[in-house]
Amino acid sequence: MKRVFLLTLAAVLLASSALFAGEAEVEKERASIREVIESAYIRGIHTEWDAEAARNGFHPEFAMLIFEEGGIRKLPIGDWVKSIERNKKNHPDGPQYKITHEIPMVDVTGNAAVAKIEMYKDGTHIFTDYMSLYKFEGGWKIVGKIFHRHM
Repeated sequence: MKRVFLLTLAAVLLASSALFAGEAEVEKERASIREVIESAYIRGIHTEWDAEAARNGFHPEFAMLIFEEGGIRKLPIGDWVKSIERNKKNHPDGPQYKITHEIPMVDVTGNAAVAKIEMYKDGTHIFTDYMSLYKFEGGWKIVGKIFHRHM
């Protein structure tokens, strides 16, 4: 009886250590995803209009799906980058407003992930974004976005 208990305890401890090792890896991936979002999306698109940062974090096949008038319009990353390049050219000092954000959720399964981003402009909640990412050989890339506009 004592032997069965010890074998069961050993099995539980081994399973627990494997779970903790797996969770540590997932946390590492979540941190990488947050960094891609903060670099490419937050700084690249919103706060610094850094086209190169955006190109580095968004996959070339990325599209934002915009729900309007009961239909869907796609905005490819190339068009979005052109827009921020125009903004930067017309306003070299950057945005005249303050953008802040929260990333309350990052869910990872293998090489796929989704993240929820809450965006604020001068303290007013403006968007809830849902981003899809895939992990490629070179790291995580944002491949898609849908959103809700709060204003």
